[in-house]
Amino acid sequence: QLQLVESGGGLVQAGGSLRLSCAASGGTFRRYAMGWFRQGPGKERLFVSVISNRGDRIYYADDFVKGRFTISRDDAKNTVYLQMDTLRPEDTAVYYCAASPDNYCSGYRRCQATNDYDYWGQGTQVTVSS
Repeated sequence: QLQLVESGGGLVQAGGSLRLSCAASGGTFRRYAMGWFRQGPGKERLFVSVISNRGDRIYYADDFVKGRFTISRDDAKNTVYLQMDTLRPEDTAVYYCAASPDNYCSGYRRCQATNDYDYWGQGTQVTVSS
């Protein structure tokens, strides 16, 4: 069973950057597509980005990411990253990483729904001050 642990969250001023990391253990990391979601206070958990198991298919939530975030993975380190630049106060949320067995995101939802994922981390808080 895959265990996921996020890190890298914190407090940053608007316009700043953070890099989130998600370290996986207990399973075969390279078999999974890896996604990032976020959940603001009182809001639903929303898709942010996903990368396929080989890194050759990537999706972003274009409506609010708009080129500011970059997902990547390092299979040698069993880690997926989310580089977040030009942060805005509305990016404040708990950020979660998750692992999907749909390793190429071939399903009709393209790994953009929470139900596409079997394993979740505990989340890391990102707070962007204005």
